[in-house]
Amino acid sequence: MYTTPFLDLPPLLHAAGTVRLPGSKSISNRVLLLAGLAAGTTVVHDLLDSDDTRVMLAALRDLGCDIDSRGDTVRITGLGGRLRNRDARLFLGNAGTAMRPLTAALAVLTATQGGRFELSGVPRMHERPIGDLVDALRQLGCRIDYVGNEGYPPLRLTAGSGSVRTQAPIRVRGDVSSQFLTALLLGLPLVSGIGPVVIEVEGELISKPYVEITLNLLRRFGIAVQRDGWQRFTIAQGSAYVSPGDIHVEGDASSASYFVALGAIAATGQPVRIEGVGLDSIQGDIRFVEAAKAMGADVRSGPGWLEVKRGRWPLAAIELDCNHIPDAAMTLASMALYAEGTTRLTNIASWRVKETDRIAAMAAELRKLGAQVVEGADFIEVSPPARWRAAAIHTYDDHRVAMCFSLAAFNALAGADPAVPVRILDPRCVAKTFPHYFETLFSVVQTATSHVPVLTVDGPSSSGKGTVASAVAQALGYHFLDSGAVYRATALAAMRAGVTPADEARVAAIAASLDLAFEGHSIRLGGEEVADQLRDEAVGAMASKVSALPTVRSALRELQLSFRRIPGLVADGRDMGTVIFPSANLKIFLTASAAKRAERRHKQLISKGIPANIDSLRADLEARDARDQNRAIAPLKPAEDAVLLDNSDQTIDESVNEVLAAWEQRRPF
Repeated sequence: MYTTPFLDLPPLLHAAGTVRLPGSKSISNRVLLLAGLAAGTTVVHDLLDSDDTRVMLAALRDLGCDIDSRGDTVRITGLGGRLRNRDARLFLGNAGTAMRPLTAALAVLTATQGGRFELSGVPRMHERPIGDLVDALRQLGCRIDYVGNEGYPPLRLTAGSGSVRTQAPIRVRGDVSSQFLTALLLGLPLVSGIGPVVIEVEGELISKPYVEITLNLLRRFGIAVQRDGWQRFTIAQGSAYVSPGDIHVEGDASSASYFVALGAIAATGQPVRIEGVGLDSIQGDIRFVEAAKAMGADVRSGPGWLEVKRGRWPLAAIELDCNHIPDAAMTLASMALYAEGTTRLTNIASWRVKETDRIAAMAAELRKLGAQVVEGADFIEVSPPARWRAAAIHTYDDHRVAMCFSLAAFNALAGADPAVPVRILDPRCVAKTFPHYFETLFSVVQTATSHVPVLTVDGPSSSGKGTVASAVAQALGYHFLDSGAVYRATALAAMRAGVTPADEARVAAIAASLDLAFEGHSIRLGGEEVADQLRDEAVGAMASKVSALPTVRSALRELQLSFRRIPGLVADGRDMGTVIFPSANLKIFLTASAAKRAERRHKQLISKGIPANIDSLRADLEARDARDQNRAIAPLKPAEDAVLLDNSDQTIDESVNEVLAAWEQRRPF
């Protein structure tokens, strides 16, 4: 998962391949709460692993549920409707699917069984309205106090009279958030012992498909709700939660929308195949497929899968009432960037009370790209850019904003000239529902090699180039290439195979098939961690010999070039900027003096308990510099357009910051 402050997406051109969706957030958190309230043990399969489910699981543990998590399977032994812990402070992040239902369930349990609970979240959660739900629960006699601002979390729930009033219908507004009705539907079966409980919805109920999910899952846990249209819901007397035993979570239909859109925009050959959800899904957002087809997507489907290719191009602008797909509709606003005409999305007032004010957020960020946007209280109109602009997208700590705007990286397909990169600020926010979204996206997209940015960090031995380059790569979320390790890994592989430098052809064959991966300080050869072995003196001596073999250098050149992958690459070595990546976007050449490099090397060796003489080390470094600078093949020298960085008196952090500053000067944001 990307945890960098920002992630730059290069211009992208094609899409094809298969993605497996994470579990549905809407289903996951409902199932977790139902399992926590039910009698018996529930085994939940394919559970979404995200920020929202983690806070729900933590809350259930605090309430006394027994939980055993193993990968995407969780075993929950529920409370059977009886509180075990009657005093807890629950932090629920920015998860509306945790805050609203837990408020309802704990309010009625506290009113009837006693206890004291405080429910809070991140600052944005404290800006998301909950007053209508609290008002509905107070009709029952629940004691709920606002700890901060009236109508918003945090909340304090305290013991009531020991009973609740269920004789009269409980009224709740339906035109702000369907989560208020869902919360009541999930909580009120707990107090249906003395008679049926009736919920009446005031105003038009929005986001009806999410209520359908709730009703469907209630049936799985033994609760039958009689529905009279969308205005009146009756929970039968004596309703009680019973575990279904095993339950599987569908792939997230809202998350599927980004890959449906991706296929419609960029899958011109093979399709984008989406596994984990099909048109038979219980999630309302699966109807996004209908809207995508109306815009031009070519869609095939089967049980638990979708395949999407580009159909009409450019896409067709549409006008759509989005009440039935409130979350997925955001993706249509991004698809509108590639449509002919103006796309109008209406009945989306609920966007304004989500993780952020999504109408305002989408309008602001779409305009950065050059789109023409009109926004209203419950609608947005989007016309594609006449001229695309590179933009740094503010994501507002909203996962859906981040994922929607990743699609803007395909602007070359809409005629952007030149094609422009897109910067996603705070990419970590996708952890709310799809922690590995960007890795999944990169696995099915392609672009021209020239679009993938490269930074090179060259310099003499012991100049710190590897450490600096690795840190820069981590800061940018880019791939990392340690060219010195490539030669040492070739040497190690040859030594293991019993091949000597005299057999140049076999060494070259080993080099050509090298399975090498870098991640932070880890170096894996054929899946085996070999970082320590590559530092062995015998391996270094062998590497010096094989690096002089022309066919080996040729084979390794191709291997090194293959590391240039989306979203970008930072490569370190002695000839990265001059030979391997001569067109790199930024070339750094470190010029630390031999004296300073010897001093650093001396400290490293002494810290490891290895005796060393600083004068000998300096002499060795100076001799190696002379050999490297005068060798016939790829001599050590700065590229003509390299930035010279004397890091003799700099810490690693200072050097990294200087490289990052130089990189920012070359970015168009």
